Amino acid sequence: MPSTFQQGSFLNRISIRRNQVVSMTDHSTELPDFVVFQNKVSDRLAGIVPGNGRSEGVLSVAWFRKLLDVFLCCETEFKVVVLMGCDPAQLSKAPMDRVLQEYMDRVVKALDICNAVTHAVDLVRHWQQLAEIGVEALRQRPIGEGHVRRAKKALNSLLTSMNFDDEDKINAKSADRTWSFSRRGTTAMAVAPSRNRSSFRSLSFPFSKSWSSAKQIQLMSANLVVPRGGDAGSLALPVYVMSNIMVFTMWALVAAFPCQDRCGLPAHLPIGKQMGWAEPIFVMQEKIGEEWKKQDRKMMNGGLLEESQRLEKVAVVLAEYDFSTENEMAEKVAELAEICEKMEEGLGALQQGVREVFHRLAKSRTEVLNHVDQIGKLSASTSQK
Repeated sequence: MPSTFQQGSFLNRISIRRNQVVSMTDHSTELPDFVVFQNKVSDRLAGIVPGNGRSEGVLSVAWFRKLLDVFLCCETEFKVVVLMGCDPAQLSKAPMDRVLQEYMDRVVKALDICNAVTHAVDLVRHWQQLAEIGVEALRQRPIGEGHVRRAKKALNSLLTSMNFDDEDKINAKSADRTWSFSRRGTTAMAVAPSRNRSSFRSLSFPFSKSWSSAKQIQLMSANLVVPRGGDAGSLALPVYVMSNIMVFTMWALVAAFPCQDRCGLPAHLPIGKQMGWAEPIFVMQEKIGEEWKKQDRKMMNGGLLEESQRLEKVAVVLAEYDFSTENEMAEKVAELAEICEKMEEGLGALQQGVREVFHRLAKSRTEVLNHVDQIGKLSASTSQK
């Protein structure tokens, strides 16, 4: 796939594939709802593909806020199709009973990931606060040795926290096959004293030690199979579409934020290439992969979030620098302040968006289960008569 994204040709391909979907499923009585849902998904995903004059890049805080908005919109439209736009009896019949159960299992795993990301955003905000301490100290005029010591202490604490990891979770053999989040080989920072490691871990590891965000993604994507034959015109199709959107969203969040145990996070997701809505996901996956390659194959424990990467790079420079005059490194201090400002503006809203996704998924799961349960009771009552 080319690294650049051409909006015109992309929308043309979406149009062609939409026609293909129509021709494949024109025997289904629910065809209009299925096609409308897929068209909306295609349009919404295409609207957040970076490039073509859009200022925010993939993996920035602003981009993630848009991704979560798209997810919530798609989830609402999905629920309309599944719960309101079809014969309810279909939900309890094969293959929908199995397909729906698999979707519910993915939702449970997505809820865990939302919890992990919420805690991870707290950790990123902690990094932001440490950086702000450094900015405040280095902006003092006249600047003295005390200000420099205070700034470097905060920045070294920031770098230590960003690079902290459990060594027993690092699998060096998987580095060339997966996105291995391991400790950096070299960095000019102080090693965290043992008494401070528990505080870093409490911020970034809210689950039991055996819980793995990478494993959750692997399990969510393991049985994603494109509906074929008669299933292509059944409710299995919108369930498949929404499952892919959910897996991609969770995968991107885990890649960007310091969630627990990301060793083994897959580099690509098994998405049906013949689907029109899949193309923007492929483009965004490629751009995320490009960001990974830029990290010289030594993934930051802090994740791929654009602001976190910039924060670390500037902090490393300032923590190493020997300030001898007031004007030295003023540009870097200003850059660090600008990054902190962006994080202050966006991280709170992003965390709220993750919470909204959590509550929406939990509510929808309950509604679907109740819906299926009512159908079962009604069928049992009818058969007894």
